Amino acid sequence: MKTYQLSHRTEYTYDRPVRNSLGTYHLRPRQLPWQRVASHEVSVAPLPGDLGVDTDYFGNSATYFHVTEPHSHLVIEAASEVSVFTPAYDPDALAQAWERARPLEDGGGGDAWAATEFALESPRVAHIREAAEYGAVSLTPGRPIGEAVTDLMHRIHADFDYDTKATTVTSTVADAMRKRAGVCQDFAHVALACLRSHGVAARYVSGYLATQPPPGKERIVGADASHAWLAVWVPAGPTRREAPRSASAMRGQDEGAGQWLHIDPTNDQWANDRYITVAWGRDYADVAPVRGIIWSKAKKSTLRVAVDVAPVPEAGVPVGV
Repeated sequence: MKTYQLSHRTEYTYDRPVRNSLGTYHLRPRQLPWQRVASHEVSVAPLPGDLGVDTDYFGNSATYFHVTEPHSHLVIEAASEVSVFTPAYDPDALAQAWERARPLEDGGGGDAWAATEFALESPRVAHIREAAEYGAVSLTPGRPIGEAVTDLMHRIHADFDYDTKATTVTSTVADAMRKRAGVCQDFAHVALACLRSHGVAARYVSGYLATQPPPGKERIVGADASHAWLAVWVPAGPTRREAPRSASAMRGQDEGAGQWLHIDPTNDQWANDRYITVAWGRDYADVAPVRGIIWSKAKKSTLRVAVDVAPVPEAGVPVGV
């Protein structure tokens, strides 16, 4: 288990006063069998005239805010303390043929309905032909789901360049496939399209990845960033299908049916205790950290985001080790 102090600051600056700012944010990490949130708080400045905390359709914490005081700066700052375990998975489940992870074709048993919507197209994840063909190379007939999904992750990491200038927040799967480049959001969307176009259920995950400084170097405060990866539905293995369901039987199991295997094409690895999960949905549009609209005559605006994921040292262990 690793514990982190997490901070996320979003600052908007406008060249003319804004009369109204209306928006939502997903900034509270989820409580999960492998993740515990000890504390969380968010401040919005100027103080909102209206603010409401709710749980969205996917079980994420979502907050609505409405600032009615005229302002040229808007700052949203979140602070959390989170402890994370490395998720564990049932090897028998991962050894099943990938075809069983297709809930639309009645794969995975009687509780497959819980994963069905994550096998469908979504606004940011179109099932384009190029993605289906790319995914087919990994999804060969009868291949174990754990092996097939990991192979797809390896291939995206090898074939796509990480380039912050190649795409924008509105780029499509087709854009990333054509350029063979993008950022974590693009790689997650590409992997989702590759899998869903073959009926495999998978969801977009938003959160943070704790960075590790090079040996002998100190952490650079504020150098972290929001991160995105995906989780692939894995139906319960034969043994677990016969046993009574237990929500805490394995740290890899969450509220949904079966388990969800968390993979990160950007860094070519399964999620471990450095990954802090905030929210999940069909794609980025469901879980954007902060989004909204303003009423103003402003012509220019700037956005600054600062994220820091600071490890809390164990007794007698220095930070950075």
